[in-house]
Amino acid sequence: MSLGSRIRDLRKKYDLTQLDIAEQLGMGRSNFGHIENDRVIPSSEDLQRIADILHTTTDYLLGRSMSDPLPGHTAPAWATSKDKRDFKRMLEEDGEVMFDGIPMSEKDRQRVLDVLTGLFWEAKQMNKRKKVTDPKSDAAR
Repeated sequence: MSLGSRIRDLRKKYDLTQLDIAEQLGMGRSNFGHIENDRVIPSSEDLQRIADILHTTTDYLLGRSMSDPLPGHTAPAWATSKDKRDFKRMLEEDGEVMFDGIPMSEKDRQRVLDVLTGLFWEAKQMNKRKKVTDPKSDAAR
């Protein structure tokens, strides 16, 4: 699958038009269309911005990661299927996010979600290490 087709598939998944993304990138719709049709290779800066808009990674867009990440977030290699279900459950809790009583924009909400994602996987990994190295866990058996 090409860079352009990955971008197109994710753009459609998020129900965005070429114009929606082109405006966020500060370019014309036809210029973005050339990227989607693999006629133009985007700059590294534009590629990163496209990945951010589409809630994914540049690695996925470039074909370095073969599976579409969870809405913009990849699970670490050590994650079990239960860990992935826990993560998916956390993402699906879709209450309104506010800061100081004011609803957050979608962009700010996504930034908060990105931070929470990193913290979630760090905590999972620390808990797994703790179970392996904690002598109390051996005594409990």
